[in-house]
Amino acid sequence: MRRPLQVTLLVLSGLGLLHASLFTDLCLRYVKPGMRPLLIASGFVLLVLGIVEATARERRGDRDEQDRHGARTHGAGPHNPPEHHHGHEPHPRADDGHGTGHHGHDHAAVPRVAWLLLLPALSLLFYAPPALGAYTAARQPAKVIAEQDGFDPLPKTSPLPITLTDFTTRVQQDRSLAIKARTVEMSGLVTPVPGGGSWDLTRIIISCCAADAQSVKVRVYSSSIPPANTWVSVTGNWHPGGKLGTKSAPVALDAQTVKRIQRPSNGYQDALPFPSR
Repeated sequence: MRRPLQVTLLVLSGLGLLHASLFTDLCLRYVKPGMRPLLIASGFVLLVLGIVEATARERRGDRDEQDRHGARTHGAGPHNPPEHHHGHEPHPRADDGHGTGHHGHDHAAVPRVAWLLLLPALSLLFYAPPALGAYTAARQPAKVIAEQDGFDPLPKTSPLPITLTDFTTRVQQDRSLAIKARTVEMSGLVTPVPGGGSWDLTRIIISCCAADAQSVKVRVYSSSIPPANTWVSVTGNWHPGGKLGTKSAPVALDAQTVKRIQRPSNGYQDALPFPSR
């Protein structure tokens, strides 16, 4: 790969990372907030490497020009015959008209595929891919919820703020039936389901980055279905079915209210809903 392309990739990648992590919140579409300082540091490192490489290349170009100028000034003449190395043929020129390198091949040429590396760098600057949403969640099985031995008493608050994971655990594992007849409040994004009549309230959870995403879902029954990818806060009661406190109980909610909200900053966590204003 030619050095100009290397410099371009380094600088664009560095600027893209800094744009996504330092000057905007775009990086939070793909990684956890804790990864942000590392992305900022990586962006600075790439930018500095690009500047250093560009500066070194400029200096090499100036030095080569000086060498060529010196060779012309002190070239061979009547009183300065060219050197001959006895028993050795003169070295072939690097460029013999058939390209640089051995056997007439140009090893400095840029492979066409290398230019594709520019696309992700440019995308961070001009068109950042959207955050994970309903399209991803609809194609993932629900996250497996760990078994829990005991449960603390639920607060008396009504509606009760609860995460999707805690609601799932209470419905299918809490044999004290503490969730029965309680009005709960959860928030997440809307994921349509086939058939209509219901939809999934979803939280996409990442451990490190978007590549390891998993989904937690609660089926919601309501009079209307909000648009896909809408973030909502839902209050309601457990939708009866099966035997509460066992795996036969559906992880579902009969909605009383559905309010549209802004995507929270902790959108990749199964977090409690923000307090209503």
